[in-house]
Amino acid sequence: MPDKADKPDKPDTSLGERFPRDAAQLGALRQAGVLAARDLAAFIDRSPTPYHAAREAIARLQAAGFQPLSERQAWKLAAGDRRFLLRNDATVVAFVVGEDHPASAGFRLIGAHTDSPNLRVKPNADLHRSGFHQLGVETYGGVLLTTWLDRDLSLAGRVMVDHGGGKVETRLCDLEKPVARVPNLAIHLNRGVNSDGLVLNQQKHMVPVVGLGQGELRRAIGRALDEPADRVLAWDLCLYDTARAAVGGLGEEFLFAARLDNLASCHAAVGALLQSAERAPRANATRGIVLYDHEECGSRSAAGAAGSIMRDTLSRVVEAWGDPEPQGFARAMAASTLISADMAHAVHPNYADQHDKEHAPGINRGLIIKSNSNQSYATDAFTAASFASLCREAGFEPQRFVVRSDLPCGSTIGPITAAELGMRTVDVGGPMLSMHSCREMCGTLDVHLALETYRLFLG
Repeated sequence: MPDKADKPDKPDTSLGERFPRDAAQLGALRQAGVLAARDLAAFIDRSPTPYHAAREAIARLQAAGFQPLSERQAWKLAAGDRRFLLRNDATVVAFVVGEDHPASAGFRLIGAHTDSPNLRVKPNADLHRSGFHQLGVETYGGVLLTTWLDRDLSLAGRVMVDHGGGKVETRLCDLEKPVARVPNLAIHLNRGVNSDGLVLNQQKHMVPVVGLGQGELRRAIGRALDEPADRVLAWDLCLYDTARAAVGGLGEEFLFAARLDNLASCHAAVGALLQSAERAPRANATRGIVLYDHEECGSRSAAGAAGSIMRDTLSRVVEAWGDPEPQGFARAMAASTLISADMAHAVHPNYADQHDKEHAPGINRGLIIKSNSNQSYATDAFTAASFASLCREAGFEPQRFVVRSDLPCGSTIGPITAAELGMRTVDVGGPMLSMHSCREMCGTLDVHLALETYRLFLG
């Protein structure tokens, strides 16, 4: 008789209950999830900063025939045109011009954000203390500080290089190897850490070590760009974990990665637009995506959702028709819909009581509709019902998330964009754990389901 440990694992029936299909169809669904997750992993690995994420999104768009637009030039557009623009190197807008005037057909849009909480390098960064070379950093967004300790970190971002005569070039930089570490304090010197918890001061305790002696960051950046150090004028540099994204779990159920919030939504939005454009090159409505920077710090910037880029772009698309409809822009906004795609909190098995019991979404059970009566999310009954219908068309029932009534609620680009433009908006996202950690996790099947649902929305 075989040992108990040799018995096969009890089959997972939850997937079949959630997605009624036969065994072969369920197997194909799981495999589609793994394949989609591996592509997301490649997207994330090539996107250590918002600037690199924008570059990766644009590379995929250009490979599918999307052409750049300049905000400084007048636009000429025709039905079926595939165009994109980049603002401040980290915010991307892309669209396929519809067959009908936006005043009647409106826009179908998916919004997400390219930035993630992390540690960012200060302008005068070099510190020399106790024989170590360290870098001054500040926290960007709601960083889960403890997760950045004892990680093999690198540096990436954009650098401004002086080429003389007042000419300044923007260069993307990635050191691509471990160069920094925020070392923890040994338990021998902090005996109560496991019982009392670890309290970190952002100014004192989050300072990474990058070497010994009197090193200079500017020289290291110059070497990476093959430029003299004195030509490096300024930078926007981020620390990032060098561990690559990985499919995990005993049944390949999970994706472990940095920056899932919110590169997973960016990846799904780009993929959905590309698939929509390929399957239906012509459509009545203008279909598009906007991937904002600066969501994690409030969106109040020229490149953020509270800035002008969405209004500027959509109004210029309306105007580019040449024979303007009366009150065309306002009519277009009234005929438009936005999906605000931002990752959502799955129920944590060790902290299940942090969820409202009736709103505790699970991983690999489909996208989540997020609601908040105080408008931290832009969802209302109409947009929730419309999105639920899309989910059913994709083959699953959407999950619902409402924060516990005794906890504060986070927010997204959704309410900001809805208030700025007046268009109908729904806040949704894929379920995940460890949000705002240096290393997060989500479900492989959910990656596939997001892509499929967003594609159906774009048509």
